[in-house]
Amino acid sequence: MATLYELPALFFDDCEFDPVQPRNIDQMEGRRTEGQTFGTPFWRANYKFSFLKRLQLGVVDGWIMDVQSSASFFIGYDIARPRPMLHDTGKPLSGVKAGGGAFVGDAVLQSVANPSTIVVSGLPAGFALSIGDYVEIRKSTYVRSLHRIRSPAVANGAGVVTLSIRFHLDTQNFALPCTVHFEKPGCIMQVDAGTWSSSKAMGARTPTFSATEVFPNA
Repeated sequence: MATLYELPALFFDDCEFDPVQPRNIDQMEGRRTEGQTFGTPFWRANYKFSFLKRLQLGVVDGWIMDVQSSASFFIGYDIARPRPMLHDTGKPLSGVKAGGGAFVGDAVLQSVANPSTIVVSGLPAGFALSIGDYVEIRKSTYVRSLHRIRSPAVANGAGVVTLSIRFHLDTQNFALPCTVHFEKPGCIMQVDAGTWSSSKAMGARTPTFSATEVFPNA
């Protein structure tokens, strides 16, 4: 049975978090270039921890052993942008939904206008989103789709907002109902083999690793 872990609750010095669209490019005769995209876009990340004390180093040593199992995954996200920028106070999202009830970053996928345009409800009135903010669409625990927002948007008085996203949502696998998440929006990842580096030297205890999004069948 698959196991899903969170990133360790420690500080990071650096993070690279970028989308990958599989693509072939061929240089043709006559100064022509032909390109072809294929497959499903995915996310790739590089993480670097801040300097760790010995007990903290033990925590991440234990974590990496857990997540490197073939049936283990973790939720990766951009630690530099864990929530929408205009609402990032350094604390988890909070507030009141336009229709009542506590808001902690979770919402509802109301409709899909097209694969690059979604309508989200269940937000606070006036909830503002910026270009480059992340939005996670979740069908189930192991079926998640992470996107970047392409243009600014603000929820109306009913807590509904229309978002332009990239890359496209796979509507075949993310038919309604789905939930939407703005607090630490992420995707399911596995650590790339051979990338874990963890020096025990006093001045170099800043472990690093890279990871790639995967699509488990769990």
